[in-house]
Amino acid sequence: MDLDLRRVATSRPGEREPGEKLERLTTVWGDALDPEHMLEPHPRPQMERESWRSLDGWWEYAIVEGTDWQDAVPPSSWDGRIVVPFSPEAPLSRVERQLTPAQLLWYHRRLEFSPLAGRRTLLHLDGVDHACSIYLNGEKIGEHRGCYLPLVLDISNWLLNGENILELCVWDPSETGTQLRGKQKLASGTMWYTAQSGIWKPAWLEEVPEAHIEQLSIDADPDTATLTVSARTSTAGGRLGVSIDGGPMAYGDEQQVALAVSGPHLWSPDDPFLYPIVVAYGEDRVHSYCAFRTVCVERDAAGTPRFMLNHEPLFLRGLLDQGYWPDGLLTPPSDEALAADIVAAKDLGFTMVRKHIKVESDRWYFHADRLGLLVWQDMPSGGGTLDPWRSLNLPTLFRRAQTGYDDTTLAHQRAMAAEDLAYQSEWCETCRTTVSSLRNHPSVVTWVLFNESWGQFDSAANTQMVWDLDPTRPVLSNSGWYDQGAGDFVGAHNYFRHLRVYPNRSDRAFVISEFGGLACHVDDHSSLAHDYGYEAYDDMTDYADAVRAKLAEAGSLEAAGLAGYVYTQLTDVEEEVNGLLTYDRRVNKTKRSLHVPDCSQ
Repeated sequence: MDLDLRRVATSRPGEREPGEKLERLTTVWGDALDPEHMLEPHPRPQMERESWRSLDGWWEYAIVEGTDWQDAVPPSSWDGRIVVPFSPEAPLSRVERQLTPAQLLWYHRRLEFSPLAGRRTLLHLDGVDHACSIYLNGEKIGEHRGCYLPLVLDISNWLLNGENILELCVWDPSETGTQLRGKQKLASGTMWYTAQSGIWKPAWLEEVPEAHIEQLSIDADPDTATLTVSARTSTAGGRLGVSIDGGPMAYGDEQQVALAVSGPHLWSPDDPFLYPIVVAYGEDRVHSYCAFRTVCVERDAAGTPRFMLNHEPLFLRGLLDQGYWPDGLLTPPSDEALAADIVAAKDLGFTMVRKHIKVESDRWYFHADRLGLLVWQDMPSGGGTLDPWRSLNLPTLFRRAQTGYDDTTLAHQRAMAAEDLAYQSEWCETCRTTVSSLRNHPSVVTWVLFNESWGQFDSAANTQMVWDLDPTRPVLSNSGWYDQGAGDFVGAHNYFRHLRVYPNRSDRAFVISEFGGLACHVDDHSSLAHDYGYEAYDDMTDYADAVRAKLAEAGSLEAAGLAGYVYTQLTDVEEEVNGLLTYDRRVNKTKRSLHVPDCSQ
């Protein structure tokens, strides 16, 4: 029998013991964090203006009973101070309290401000989990839903000259709701992690002219040696201008500029070359950048579907990256920490990471762009309560059950926890926003829509939606199982069988989109005394040798038609100890680079 039943039995998930707490782990960046001086760089390097102001740092907070986040009255007193943008559940927030679905989280901050004539002030909340109302000087000025959807709100009409009071009321149902939440769970354990709430990405203000750029679309096409920049603007009637690499400003109409670039320097992981650009619209000036590269799935000279970078086959050596931190949860402790994870992945010998069920802050993708790391971007998951048999056990035990399960019928969507129409609407909106907001990043080379049936619905239609939004990148519709025949990849998860390339008669490339998961507990660097993972090793040398052997086994399948793989995973997360790095990023369990073999040579 191909299935390793012993491995299945020893890795069976179990819930954490009631009341069992995680060991307190910190990162070097969290240890150095000073809430009084949070000097972070600009949150959006692809839309950078000089006039901006960070709101990260100390705010006041209160947690009160209730769920009516839209019409609640601010509390009369505050529980204490919280460090934004860390959730109250995260140690770096200095609060460490779990918000429940029956509670509201209030934020309160005083702002000294002197509005300038002819300028607008925009409030940016890049991530709030999950729903919030925004108040300025006691008046409600907006609402927002969606953990992974950024908010930009023009607050100019409510700003006073002098002191202002900014308040937020937040509600987060966590897994009691169907909203998108990724791998958060109040009853955390095994592959599900500590739930968090509230502000978890940068909060900031920006001053812009009345006529300004709201969104950029940057298409750098090396095949035609053309840079095309399109813009959505706040007003009509102006002219759009673009300068590349310090050259003269070229003007087009009010929405688009196209200019020729002689002999464009191609971007690749080995040579991540970025061109600086400046985009002008009236008095508005935005600093950005672009890169020339192409990605697609095509057949190679032997007729095998492959991932192509700049029209050359590239075997993908990837890592699963959850983006969790012991001191910040979903929020990294610093910008340097974001870059360090990317450097670590490359130093270990990998060329790609699959950002798993999470949309990062814009700076993470900027670092991937400048450092040369390919990114497979997952869409966050949500929906109702998963059926363990349908979502995990059945496709794990029986490979034939991994296909042929239609995701367009209500009964099947119910089995995949996806029948709620409000969830489906939010998923589609978040997917569209994620594609439009990240499409300018050259490091992002594939969109991954659904993982292991979690909230899966209408895969073929959603794949077409993404292709229509972004025809420049391939799509992996279903990673793991319940493939619907759509997209550019066939993505199999294989933790319990011999690694192999499954028969594939389509034009899609075959990838092992998750495998490995070998476990190694490191004393004083693990969250719990007991662990979750596959094939546990007590000795780090034995562990590193086993990981190398597993990677070599996967790499050897390139000749059999494998287009790439994603090894689980970059770091430990809570009781998952299957990371190449410990959760606190202080120990590289492999002790040195894995020197992943290049089997294409």
